Amino acid sequence: ARRGTMTQQEFTALISQYEKLVYTICRQFVGEDALAEDLAQETFLSAWMHRDDCPPGSYKPWLARIAANKAKDHLKSAYHRRVSAAEDGEMPAVADVLNTMPPPEDITIAKDEAARIRDTILALKEPYHQVAVLFFLEEKSVDEIASALRRPPKTVHTQIYRAKQLLQNAIERGNGHGIVQ
Repeated sequence: ARRGTMTQQEFTALISQYEKLVYTICRQFVGEDALAEDLAQETFLSAWMHRDDCPPGSYKPWLARIAANKAKDHLKSAYHRRVSAAEDGEMPAVADVLNTMPPPEDITIAKDEAARIRDTILALKEPYHQVAVLFFLEEKSVDEIASALRRPPKTVHTQIYRAKQLLQNAIERGNGHGIVQ
């Protein structure tokens, strides 16, 4: 497509037409007004930069997809930051991370994602399976897990760390599918 197929005036009209839709999509994912506004701005910025990639007349699904991707990337990086921030002490339970997502009735994606993470945890092989179930799903402490499984706390800590890496990889691998059509 040639550059400049859409004028700034046309793009401004597009913004006023779809501003609310884009904001609503971002808001459903992240659950915070200010953050949703930032992500909506990023969506339109990205849309302007890639305006020639949009099939004519498909502005609504195209903008919706960009908004969903911006919000998903934000949640993924927030999840990643929370998981990495806890390398030394207690790590956040998956349940905590999922609770920062919007309520499932708002958007079934969060629910699917939660179910997928849960299935991934349940599919882990030993020695990570029991440790991961107790830590992420039942939210037991390292000491409680160590005494329940009769493993040294240091071993449990290492196994949780490793299980977390396996989960992170599985989550990132499974995130290739589009959300908003």
